[in-house]
Amino acid sequence: MAPRKSKISTGPETEDLFRIPTAKASAQAEARAASAIPDDRDEETERGHLDDANPVKRQALLPNRRPEDLLYFLIEPLEVVLKDDMASMESPIYSLSKSIDTTIIRYEHNGNWLEIVPSVKGRATIYDKDLILYCTSHIVRAVNEGRPVSPTIRFSAYDFLQFANRTKSGVAYNSLRDTLVRLNGTRITTNIVTGKERHESVFGLIEHGTIISETRDGRMKEIEVKLSEWVFRGIANAEVLTLHQDYFRLRRPLERRLYELARKHCGSKEEWAMSMELCMKKAGSKGPLKEFRRMVREIVEDNEQTDHFPDYSVAIEGDSIVFRRKARAKLGGRKEPAKVAQPKLNPDSYAKARAVAPGWDVYALEAEWIEFWNTSGRPEFKSADAAFIGFCKSRARDQKR
Repeated sequence: MAPRKSKISTGPETEDLFRIPTAKASAQAEARAASAIPDDRDEETERGHLDDANPVKRQALLPNRRPEDLLYFLIEPLEVVLKDDMASMESPIYSLSKSIDTTIIRYEHNGNWLEIVPSVKGRATIYDKDLILYCTSHIVRAVNEGRPVSPTIRFSAYDFLQFANRTKSGVAYNSLRDTLVRLNGTRITTNIVTGKERHESVFGLIEHGTIISETRDGRMKEIEVKLSEWVFRGIANAEVLTLHQDYFRLRRPLERRLYELARKHCGSKEEWAMSMELCMKKAGSKGPLKEFRRMVREIVEDNEQTDHFPDYSVAIEGDSIVFRRKARAKLGGRKEPAKVAQPKLNPDSYAKARAVAPGWDVYALEAEWIEFWNTSGRPEFKSADAAFIGFCKSRARDQKR
């Protein structure tokens, strides 16, 4: 039976589609999950929260739900490096609350500002952001490989859950519906630059989302989303950083946010510090500063016992939080790549670039592409020329929008 669209949709489809290849053997893996004993535990409860009335002793990180034979189940996602866009790493776009957050917030820093207006369903949460991270990671990989990309993306729901280290329970699938609604309903007005362009923009994090069902029983098969132009422009212009895969295993929303801030500001430096007041502002945490200090102190004390915080150590010194890069840490938790020489282009590639990007300075595009290559971890291309031509196509298409 042909797939059909779910009634749950936040907007129309478009023909300009970037389809993420379904992982090899994903259908078999999904069938196994469907036939297994159902696990409908609420993932929010399993993650644990600082304000739980009766906290239970648990491991510092969520269990690794990726099977040991992940290479068999997820050939494609395994090779996709987890990427995050720098605009949302800097600004407190996503809510850290586990309850519905309908508060309108305004954030200003160094001349940049944004205002976030949630829908009645609540502001998009930092766990909703997992879907944006999934799309971002695949777009970056496609650009690196010279494949065309689009802000409209279709992907397997099962592959996303596997990538984000989630259970395959009915609760997990149903939560994707709520995620689409919150990402679409969270409206942002900002002057923050993405893609080297400054505009005062008003948008949702996704323009629309569609759930596609496989059979009459409504079992979710695929999801299609269209990223906002603001989000897509930042991704397509290499404004991304690599995250550690254990990001998805961090239990507390604030832990995830602190890791994003450390990755954005400390980066590959030995250490970086900021005041608790500024950290609270950048994290987007609500409530009194005294309570924020307590929550950070609890994270620091837990990390002293378990050393689970990815890439960096965390300390409180005076009234500042200090992040220090762990000795010999490979940022993003990746193995140190072999040194790869800067890619060289064949002379005829410049003519091809002019054909796909008429009116552009191909040498300026080459410089942008090399910068993108460097910020993406200096991957080794199967064909540098094809990757460059694909990059030029993407930039030219982005300019037309």
